[in-house]
Amino acid sequence: MFPLLAEQALNGVQLGIMLFLMAAGLTLIFGIMQVINLAHGSLYMAGAYLFAWSFAASGSLAGALLVAIGGTALLGFALEMSVFRSLYARDPVYQVLATFALTLIANNAVRMIWGDTALYAAVPAFLSGKVALWTGLAYPAFRLAIIAVGVVVAALLYVLVGHTRLGMLIRAGASDRVMVGALGVNIALLYTLVFGIGAALAGLSGLLAGPIYTVQSGMGDDVLILAFVVIVIGGIGSIRGACIAAILVGMVDTVGRAFLRPGLALLLPRAAADGAGPGLASMLIYILMAAVLFFRPRGLFPPRTR
Repeated sequence: MFPLLAEQALNGVQLGIMLFLMAAGLTLIFGIMQVINLAHGSLYMAGAYLFAWSFAASGSLAGALLVAIGGTALLGFALEMSVFRSLYARDPVYQVLATFALTLIANNAVRMIWGDTALYAAVPAFLSGKVALWTGLAYPAFRLAIIAVGVVVAALLYVLVGHTRLGMLIRAGASDRVMVGALGVNIALLYTLVFGIGAALAGLSGLLAGPIYTVQSGMGDDVLILAFVVIVIGGIGSIRGACIAAILVGMVDTVGRAFLRPGLALLLPRAAADGAGPGLASMLIYILMAAVLFFRPRGLFPPRTR
């Protein structure tokens, strides 16, 4: 029983790490630009497709990582300069409609380029085995690598946002963009850079998800919903909140799907448990979000405001 519980807990942490990478980029973009980006899931999808395609074509892991992360960053730069700059001063309805349209365009674009058939994203050979953590538990090395990458990225984001000049400008721009621009900061360049960083994080999350989940058109849509749940629970605009909330959501979702139905079977007839268990498990993260917002309407760790 303990190895199974430990394995599911690690799966929850791994899912939470991937959600954090997705939500961190979304938090950066919304925190400084105040723009609702429903196309963020398309950047996640782009990272997965670029990695799967380039790794299969070249066999080079380093090259595939460069293509996937660099490609999504460049795509983010292009989207910010061509589409999002015209949306900053507009009503949020325009932002929702425009970014939803970008999602539809992206989903059909990957069908045109790679076809309707899902791509196979191979796990690098040196990460294809399992690691014996303790007696009775051997955990996939690739999933452990995802956890390690997430920890490193979280540390880098902490240093970037909290202890660099760029991070100072990001925080200042989130508080008062007009004043930052009046002080001589190129606010347009700052926005483009932040959007590119957020896009690269989404691409990184997508390429890590590719070998585990199916690389197919529309794969970013469901993850985008979970990312919004994460940033709402953690506090909109808070990187720390996104990190903690992502782990919490990953744990609740994974452990709930693994143990809720067997737990209900101890209390209810088996047929009733089989029918209710999966549905309740899929609702757990939304119940969690409702509970958090009831007690803390601004999330667990809302950013400081004036």
